[in-house]
Amino acid sequence: MYLRQLHLRFFLLLLGMISLGQAQGAHIIGGEFSYECLGGGNYRFTLRLYRDCAGGGALFDGAAGAPFGATVTIYSGNSGTPLVNLDLGAPGIKSINPEISNPCLIVPPGICVEEGTYTFVQNLPLSNESYYITYQRCCRNNSITNIMDPGNAGATYTIELTPLAQNLCNNSPSFNKVPPIIICAGENINYDFSATDAEGDQLKYYLCSPYLGGGTNQTQWALPNGVAPNPDLPPPYIPVFYIAPYSAINPMGGSPPVNIDPNTGLITGVPTQLGQFVVGVCVEEYRNGQLLSVSRRDFQFNVTDCDPTVVADIKEDAIINGQDFLVISCGDETVNFKNQSYQLQFIDNFVWNFDINGVTESYTDWDPSVTFPGVGTYEGQLMVNPGLECGDTANIFVTIYPAITSDFSFEYDTCNAGPVQFTDLSYSGAGPGTITGWVWNFGDNQVAGAQDPSHVYQVPGTFEVGLTVKDVNGCKDTQKYDLPYYPVPDLIVVAPSEFVGCQPATITFNNLSFPIDESYNVTWDFGDGEKGTGLSPTHQFTEPGIFTIQLGITSPLGCYTDTTFYDWIEVLPSPEAGFTYSPQKPSNIEPTVQFIDQSVGAVSWRWDFSGIGASLLSDPVFTFPDTGLQVVTQIVTHASGCRDTAVQVIDVLPEVRYFLPNAFTPNGDGINDTYRGEGVMEGAREFNFQVWNRYGELIFESSDPYQGWNGRKNNVGNPVPAGMYIVLVSYKTPRGQPVQLKGYAVLVN
Repeated sequence: MYLRQLHLRFFLLLLGMISLGQAQGAHIIGGEFSYECLGGGNYRFTLRLYRDCAGGGALFDGAAGAPFGATVTIYSGNSGTPLVNLDLGAPGIKSINPEISNPCLIVPPGICVEEGTYTFVQNLPLSNESYYITYQRCCRNNSITNIMDPGNAGATYTIELTPLAQNLCNNSPSFNKVPPIIICAGENINYDFSATDAEGDQLKYYLCSPYLGGGTNQTQWALPNGVAPNPDLPPPYIPVFYIAPYSAINPMGGSPPVNIDPNTGLITGVPTQLGQFVVGVCVEEYRNGQLLSVSRRDFQFNVTDCDPTVVADIKEDAIINGQDFLVISCGDETVNFKNQSYQLQFIDNFVWNFDINGVTESYTDWDPSVTFPGVGTYEGQLMVNPGLECGDTANIFVTIYPAITSDFSFEYDTCNAGPVQFTDLSYSGAGPGTITGWVWNFGDNQVAGAQDPSHVYQVPGTFEVGLTVKDVNGCKDTQKYDLPYYPVPDLIVVAPSEFVGCQPATITFNNLSFPIDESYNVTWDFGDGEKGTGLSPTHQFTEPGIFTIQLGITSPLGCYTDTTFYDWIEVLPSPEAGFTYSPQKPSNIEPTVQFIDQSVGAVSWRWDFSGIGASLLSDPVFTFPDTGLQVVTQIVTHASGCRDTAVQVIDVLPEVRYFLPNAFTPNGDGINDTYRGEGVMEGAREFNFQVWNRYGELIFESSDPYQGWNGRKNNVGNPVPAGMYIVLVSYKTPRGQPVQLKGYAVLVN
């Protein structure tokens, strides 16, 4: 029976969680080499590779659509020059069914593993040196747990054909079973990694280190540092680098650690760490005490949480003995059981059995109701899939205790704020003195553990008070009552405690009395003929004087209290600021302004002229040095010390004034020799001055308001005839208003 704590959710470390793309690979999860001697120096070699087909990695090399072909390189002795470099063509591919050692555990979904088999025959003449047959490829899955930089760590699958093996026409051992794909964490494993040898040679098994191979160069993939070197590199080969505490002989940890039997090839242990682990298994072949060959297999083991097929489970009050269910009923002899067994899709049948006075009573309802004879302890079982290979049984203990009843009373003065006294009235059928615990919840986030506590509420309200009692059997009961707590305050406190201020005085009366809230009827008499309601009202006193405030409070239960605050508010008289000014439209031409005080009740004045001037006179005069909007502030003070302020914004206009004369005499005597307008043109824009003769001919034009016409065409050449000429002037004021003028210039010789 599975432990109750084995309520596991699928948490699969998928084979190849991180894909590095089709070119680099991130697909290899294992491989192995073997050979058969066919005689005459001919050998049939078999390379088996295993790939993750769920992680989006590369296809088997040489398969349809794969970016690279599959190559094997053969070296002789210590020579670094390839003896043979073979293209293996397409592999034979088959899917590997995911299997785990315990048939009553569910294999996590989304698993896809394929085996690719390459077979080739090669003639290798007898030699006093070994032959090395090698395939290399990058890369392994980046999510591997026990080796360094796994996403950039490739693999070398190789086998040595020794001189002794050549002389004896030896066949290498061949592994019997496909490696396990999924290992369930916390489960004992018994995986058969044994091999079969055709000649019956002695085989010795041990954990060893897999080899690195292949690089990360995806662009020049066939180079020695490429992802698929072609040719494959010669020995010696570098083992993978394990991360502490893992090693070749301790590749997965566990409790007990994962290990292999040297004689049988059986891998045992209990893996506890979730993850993906690269494991190497070596098989040494001996004949008459002489080493013939070493076959290597490396594979990616995936340790994950597995769900049990079915688990018998109920809603319990406690777990006892680490796995049995305890159901407690206090005072009720009929128990309603809640069946929480899972996985429902694997549950074919179930039955409840209870031993009641020596008689087994069975129930087939999913959630049965069982009536027991009385107080006592009874045993039972919930069996799921009884008689089937994958079933489970929950042992149940039912204890019926005497009833316990929670009850209490309370007493307090409903009108005067004070403590509430609570009295416990609870009863336990276990006998007098068997109630061992009291938990009071007063409904205001306060609790107590005494049997008969008193409690002071800081705020009014209707509070749901609860009492939970517990007896020696652990039985509990809770009773709740509503407690309406609405006394009036013993002391009425309002802030501010005093007030002296200027009219109009706006005051918020902050009612600090307690217990009190918005449910109370609160009435106010402000002493100025105005009344109000509300817990903390705001009131404005518009007239000066000394005022007495009256306050009355009525609780929701009808309790009443009041108080009078004599001469509490003093409102001092305030002046009323105000002024006029002249001229109403000052300008840069008339920048001096006369201010006329129109305040009421003032004894002193202070003026601020847009921050550029000030005065203490009642009727000051000020000359503005610039045009634009000017903020004028008047602050007046009453004899009481109260002040008032008036603010006006004055627009000092930027004015342009331009006038055209009637005639001029360009005779060179230095008097009235040119014709131009006069006036104030500072700030004017887009100025244009034109002179036309009576024939519609433009005689003179200028954009300079200070340039005049000298009586000659364009101010050069011979004088024009005496007579009357039309003058047109246009410009824009500093604020963009267009102005057009038309006049006549009389030229007199």
